[in-house]
Amino acid sequence: MSNIWGRREVREIFRREKGLWELREGLSSRIGELDALLRAERDRGGAQPDPEREALVARAFEELEKARETLRHSHRRRQPAAHLAVAQAHYDTAHSLMLRLVPLERIGAMLPGLLAFVREHLTVSDERRVQTEQIALSVLAGGALDDAQRQILVDATSVARQAHLKENLRVRSFTQIVYGISGVLAVVVVLVGVVGALAPRMVPLCFEPQGVGVVCATGSAPAESRLPGQDVDDVFAEVASRWDYAVVLFVGMVAAAIAAAASLRRIRGSSTPYNVPVALAMLKLPTGALTAVLGLLLMRGEFVPGLQSLDSSAQIIAWAVIFGYAQQLFTRFVDTQAQTVLNSVGGPSATPAKQPKEPQVPPS
Repeated sequence: MSNIWGRREVREIFRREKGLWELREGLSSRIGELDALLRAERDRGGAQPDPEREALVARAFEELEKARETLRHSHRRRQPAAHLAVAQAHYDTAHSLMLRLVPLERIGAMLPGLLAFVREHLTVSDERRVQTEQIALSVLAGGALDDAQRQILVDATSVARQAHLKENLRVRSFTQIVYGISGVLAVVVVLVGVVGALAPRMVPLCFEPQGVGVVCATGSAPAESRLPGQDVDDVFAEVASRWDYAVVLFVGMVAAAIAAAASLRRIRGSSTPYNVPVALAMLKLPTGALTAVLGLLLMRGEFVPGLQSLDSSAQIIAWAVIFGYAQQLFTRFVDTQAQTVLNSVGGPSATPAKQPKEPQVPPS
């Protein structure tokens, strides 16, 4: 009975640990902090009941509870990263409601953080960002906030949060596209390997160098074994093995794995819950296997002058390694796009914001 309970406990732990545990716990701690601030703000209310204020507080607590419920992974059919995005959306709504509740002097204390977040996710020409910067300059000059300025700050912060969510969703969409293409290419690799094993004589990976005979990926035949008047395709069919395609595909995949490991040095990490480098590595593996096969077929068809006659099986395998690694020529564009998508997510890698100009006072 204890063993059964232990297995259930382990499965429950793995289910709850699914996804980026650090991001989930960090968001959970921020939810607890905001909950404490809202409770303190609710208890700070005046003696006279304010129905509008009480409605905002109740709604904020509802959003926090929805965020907690989402982090518990109660929706098992959803991806863990999607739970984080939904929980973050509920948390952002509760935080916006809190900004509408706190006194104006506390908004002034929060202004540097709000301004930094708005600058991080809104463009320099965005009117909401421009007004937020003007309000910050006014407060630094000794001015006092009013309710209209509070509304501008809340709206600008809400739009910045929506932009931040769209940035993360863009990374998620890109990652899913890369995984989908990788899956399709993997199916193609399997089909090529199966067809090559079942019908090795259909398109043999063989060459006929002068004076050597017939050379395939896993076998060879001397020139003396060829009968007088025998067609070269018939000789290829006799020497070809069902393991030729499998070996070339495997070697190309290994070379692509090395290229993937080398290319990761140019990919910067990201705090998003979507693992873009892994998706890129998964794309390179089937691509390398296919480029190895296609490259050898092009050489066999004398597409590259001077490289159509390989002398041994070792040379065929060596060129399979080269062609498998050469998939980097095609996937480097995907690597560049991946880095562009990651850079679009606000953070330290974002373009620094331009400093706002001091407001000019017209001459009296």
